[in-house]
Amino acid sequence: MRMIRLAAAFGLALGLSAPALAQTFPATPPPIGQPKPFRVPATETFALPNGLSVTLIPYGIAPKTVVSLRVSAGNLNEGERTWLADLTGQMLKEGAAGRSSQALSQAAAGMGGDLNVTVTAQQTIIGMNVLSEHAAEAVRLVSDVARRPDFPESELARVKQNMGRDLAVALSQPGPVASMVFARTYYGPQHPYGRTFPTAEQLGGYQLADIKGFYGENFGARRSRLYVAGQFDAAAVKQAIQASFASWTAGPQRLSLPPSPKAGPQVVLVDRPGAPQSTIRLGFGVPRAGSEGDIPLRVTNALLGGAFSSRITRNIRESKGYTYSPGSGIVFQPDDALWTFQADVTTDVTGPALKEVFHEIRQLQTQPPGAEEAAGMRQYLAGTFILQNGSAATLVNSIATRDLLGLPGDWLDRYVPRVLAVEPATMTRVAGERLPLGKMTLVVVGDLSKITPQLKALPELRDATFQTASAVP
Repeated sequence: MRMIRLAAAFGLALGLSAPALAQTFPATPPPIGQPKPFRVPATETFALPNGLSVTLIPYGIAPKTVVSLRVSAGNLNEGERTWLADLTGQMLKEGAAGRSSQALSQAAAGMGGDLNVTVTAQQTIIGMNVLSEHAAEAVRLVSDVARRPDFPESELARVKQNMGRDLAVALSQPGPVASMVFARTYYGPQHPYGRTFPTAEQLGGYQLADIKGFYGENFGARRSRLYVAGQFDAAAVKQAIQASFASWTAGPQRLSLPPSPKAGPQVVLVDRPGAPQSTIRLGFGVPRAGSEGDIPLRVTNALLGGAFSSRITRNIRESKGYTYSPGSGIVFQPDDALWTFQADVTTDVTGPALKEVFHEIRQLQTQPPGAEEAAGMRQYLAGTFILQNGSAATLVNSIATRDLLGLPGDWLDRYVPRVLAVEPATMTRVAGERLPLGKMTLVVVGDLSKITPQLKALPELRDATFQTASAVP
């Protein structure tokens, strides 16, 4: 077949006539089959005496191994020292066990992979994706970075300077500013969830003692879980884990700091005079992961705004042309969950765009979707879940998220059938219960002289109290 295509291409390029090939296509596409059940492969989980949890996941046929250490030391643990966890994470890569940043990178490259450190609201994640023959060696390198950081003072100024540039860029853009103001409005500035960015002065003022203090207060075996997935020699990996982590100090228990979010209605505006677009953030508190309403809301979200073929996307992107990339999603934390919608719309249609978003929410709250539309979204959500867990790295993320959120061990196995069981009437009920427009939190960043009259004309916002906020952390 490939040679036929090549021959036809060459014939056309030379101006020769190509024989017509008769082709018959079906009048209608074949029906979409039901997604196959998803099963987490057999895993082995154990704990070292110091409290470190370990999960081994033999998976796949590619000769690759993912090593991922998840330490419950993230932005939640910073208190008022915003981005100190991020700065500590950056400094972890600058040297460990007497090896420089360059030496660590070279060691990782020699294993056919690289070394990554990521800081989230809940965790610092130290990970590698290497050739299988180096799995045990990767375990040892991850241990060195987590347990024996050098925190070289010679690198601190450069790291802070790089982070300072990232901060300045973020605060110059409406998207990050809208997210910052939304978090501050909803969670309040007293909780770490409500503190997205530090000031430049705060970031610049952190010293090496702050980093070492944060590390000493928050890193330890009891707060950590190691995942190894892919193809690997289990005996060699276990030996490396024992040798590398058994003597790690237990450290503190994982921190629990539930937020007390402020329910709406609340509308907060940030002025950007002359802005050609308005940046919208709309949100509602929703059931936590694993609760009774969790899965139905995920399906409802996909239909409403969480998929490219969702109702809001078809409306304000495809039909109206108000925006390019609207979307909604659910952010889960161990003690919280938040549904959010976001979009960048042309300034002159800020009000009309929100009118359509509110219309789609209200319509779903009052009219169950048709059977075909509902089935399509269920299959989409189930199918993407299966595809997203097709590699060792993505499977580790799913299992680690399950563990972080405290979900049952069989939660991933039950996800697909539970998604496929959500009925249209359930979607309507969930939309009504969980997305009440009278309790919204809405943040809009844009040219207030042009957008405020549009917003005040919306029935849903006519009686709302409009507040303005600063774009400064």
